[in-house]
Amino acid sequence: MNGSMTRRQFLVDSSKVAVSAASFGSLLAACGGTSPGSSSNSSAPTKLEFWVLGYQPNNTTGKLTNAAVASFKKSHPGTTINITGYTGDQAGFTKLTQAVQGGGSVDIFRLPSDILPLLVKRNLTAPIDDFLTADDKTDMYGNLLDAVATNGKHYAWPLWVPPVGMYLNLDIFAERGVQPPSDNWTYDEFVDIARRLTFTRSNGEKVYGYTALIDPGVVNAWPIIMGDGALPLSTDNKKYTFNSPEGISGLQKLVDLALKYKVTPPDFGTQALSDITNGFLQRKVYAMYSEPSGSSASYKAQKMNFDVRAMPIGATGKHITTGGIGLISVANLQDQNQLKMAMELGRYLTGAQVGKDVNGYYLAPGARKSVQVSDPISKFTPFVPYTYITPIIEQWPDIRKIIHTQLQNAILGKVSVKDALNAPANEINSLLAGGS
Repeated sequence: MNGSMTRRQFLVDSSKVAVSAASFGSLLAACGGTSPGSSSNSSAPTKLEFWVLGYQPNNTTGKLTNAAVASFKKSHPGTTINITGYTGDQAGFTKLTQAVQGGGSVDIFRLPSDILPLLVKRNLTAPIDDFLTADDKTDMYGNLLDAVATNGKHYAWPLWVPPVGMYLNLDIFAERGVQPPSDNWTYDEFVDIARRLTFTRSNGEKVYGYTALIDPGVVNAWPIIMGDGALPLSTDNKKYTFNSPEGISGLQKLVDLALKYKVTPPDFGTQALSDITNGFLQRKVYAMYSEPSGSSASYKAQKMNFDVRAMPIGATGKHITTGGIGLISVANLQDQNQLKMAMELGRYLTGAQVGKDVNGYYLAPGARKSVQVSDPISKFTPFVPYTYITPIIEQWPDIRKIIHTQLQNAILGKVSVKDALNAPANEINSLLAGGS
């Protein structure tokens, strides 16, 4: 879909659906074991098509998914589950949404929260209410269950909240003799550390203090922008507010990292996530970068010397970070036996038992009180109370793409920070008002 297509055109064109996601770089694990309310005595064989974010058979997500699905199938004999992976970028989410819309090729899937309103409006996802037990309702955090509600019905199983944190490559810190910061570090302290960690090695290799993925599908650098008190939208999600004085000063801080302090790589603003993670883990040319919790488990599995801190504190003097709610949804299936089995799988994907059955399952703090996460995911748990959850409104995917273009232009020095944030105001406010 053309990036300039309006929301109204987007809704009218039923042949194409393009979407974006919050997280990122977050991975998805799968299910296993048993839980209250599940049933393992379904008489008819059931086949499910399960789409998994970031899945490849031999990567971390793939191994966790394969093990968990095998465990689930042991307690649900006769069930066949085919797994399809998709990427956490614009192309991947477009592929997923088109598959759900087409019917037949997706039964259960993980989705970012901002896609949910559009799928609900198109009647493409089934409500979970008939399958929610009393234990489910008590165990889930109420605000997260409320977040997936539309007109009194709930259309997804809340899975986890992946807050953005700052990853530290401790080998580079040691190489330069720099002490890792506390979680209460300020933006100025962050800049000082990033400058000290930006250097050229004796072999000519350049090392940079900070980078982040700047992409319409993620908000990994947004905590720096929001640290001075700005929000992208008003609290009622009816007005664009990123062009406030706080937003302008916050974006200036992000832009300064590239254009003033020069602590970011030359391609900052256009990098792919794989470039960043490889530069952080293998090449060791990025000392710090911001991302949600998903990659941390992979780094630990590879015995990397790293740590995680809260994002630097801005002018408000208070912590803030960004994130979304990871969700598991079930397509609006007509076969009742298939629907029931998909809902059972959805419960497991978001339950506490799966974390016990599959070591390392949870790649973000869970959406249920009973979920216990282990290191390194536990490093992100303290960030959850002050995580800004991106708006779960129908217009948000388009709004984020519009904002992204302007952020990228500012980072690349094409426009001023003020112009970058003022430019999309009319278009975004029109979308929020229901205009074209």
